Amino acid sequence: MAKNKQDTSGGKKGNFLIIALLVLIIAGMGAAMGYIFLEMKKLKTEGVVVTQAPAELPSPDYVNLEPFTVSLTPTENESDRVLYVGLTLKVNDKQTKEAIEKYLPEIRSRLLLLFSKQKSDSISTDEGKTNLINDIKKTLSLPSAGVQPIVVNDVLFNAFIIR
Repeated sequence: MAKNKQDTSGGKKGNFLIIALLVLIIAGMGAAMGYIFLEMKKLKTEGVVVTQAPAELPSPDYVNLEPFTVSLTPTENESDRVLYVGLTLKVNDKQTKEAIEKYLPEIRSRLLLLFSKQKSDSISTDEGKTNLINDIKKTLSLPSAGVQPIVVNDVLFNAFIIR
């Protein structure tokens, strides 16, 4: 019987050690998870503090031009073609917008001359329209008497019909 008492008390002691060891392991894992969570939270908040919001770009100004209706330069196959085009000019600042509005008759005249030199087969393609946009920018940037050079960032077509 003495052996039985020693076996049961030794077994209880072994079970207690295993349970205590498991509790320590679980507590250690919990502490490690808590530490990792706090460090990740700290990194996220540091990232927000260090990272600055992107600088706000100035909003562009748009200048709507009344649509143009122009007879195109005749080609061998076509003699009577008309271009109807509506434009919006994208500029960076109010001064440029005001300059366009101030010199609008001269600007419209320049653009009418430019459009009347076009041929329907050259401006009917995407490449032709891109070239026309570049030509419009160049035409507006040319200085002349009374009209200061105008910098246009983009030319947007509102309407583009060839008849």
